[in-house]
Amino acid sequence: MAASRGRGVERVLGKLKASVEAGDYYEAHQMYRTLYFRYMTQKKHAEVIELLYSGANLLLKHGQHGSGADLCMLLLEALNKTKHPVDKDILGKLCSLYRLLDPDSPERPQYTNAALKWSSKSENSHRTGHPELHREVAMTLWQEKNYRESKYHFLHSSDGEACATMLVEFSTVKGIKSEEDLFVAQTVLQLLCLKHEKTASVVFYAYTDQHPEIEKGPPFMKPLLNFIWMLLLAVQGGKLTVFSVLCDKYQPSLNKDPSYMDYINRIGQIFFGMPPPKQETPQPGGALGNLLQSLFTEEDIFDEDIEIGDLD
Repeated sequence: MAASRGRGVERVLGKLKASVEAGDYYEAHQMYRTLYFRYMTQKKHAEVIELLYSGANLLLKHGQHGSGADLCMLLLEALNKTKHPVDKDILGKLCSLYRLLDPDSPERPQYTNAALKWSSKSENSHRTGHPELHREVAMTLWQEKNYRESKYHFLHSSDGEACATMLVEFSTVKGIKSEEDLFVAQTVLQLLCLKHEKTASVVFYAYTDQHPEIEKGPPFMKPLLNFIWMLLLAVQGGKLTVFSVLCDKYQPSLNKDPSYMDYINRIGQIFFGMPPPKQETPQPGGALGNLLQSLFTEEDIFDEDIEIGDLD
């Protein structure tokens, strides 16, 4: 019975493929949608996933970005409705579709946010989306030279090595020669705020090792790099006195960017037991407060209107 049903689905997919290859895009798209609703009613969950993935993949490869994106969103709808588990196979399918979507289309960020939100349901530790999905998005954006958004997704992946290599390229291509320390400093501080201390350490040492303008260390010529190096060591020990002395000694370097102290306060709370600073009314911080909130608030992460590049 199952084999017969499988052959039936294969025949349907074959006919739809022939229709697309013949240029009957509209008719094929409508048939994919019709079969989606029919299969969902019949609870043919495995079949509907294969149908939508196959259709989206085929239409996108034929340049039908609107129709292909529509099937991509239906696929995510189906994954949510059927409570499909977050596994390697489906993550691979979602990643391959992301690579096919038009970078300039409004549908791609919608698809990205929806896919990440769905994947966040697998584990509490993945509340911002599955790290592998973030990594694939980051790598694709990097290839497109969209460094700022690539960095955002690397922050939520576990690939410190690739993140560091991207930052080196970002710094050398887009940055000012004397500010190579700023690229890695901000990224490490943000990773620590996200409690990714192991990834933060990998990013720092890989970046300083690869960057052509940074001498071999530690220690380093630039004070800010020495601060980050010693901060990573202090995080391992968790001693508040060490953290306080370190911040006091390198205060001039921390004044380079007004956002640094917001990050430092958060790191102090997470790793050194510092109490949260008392908030005044109205809450100060303005754009900086919003920036920090966007790092930690799940609602912001999956808000379609969020400017991912604001994290830089």
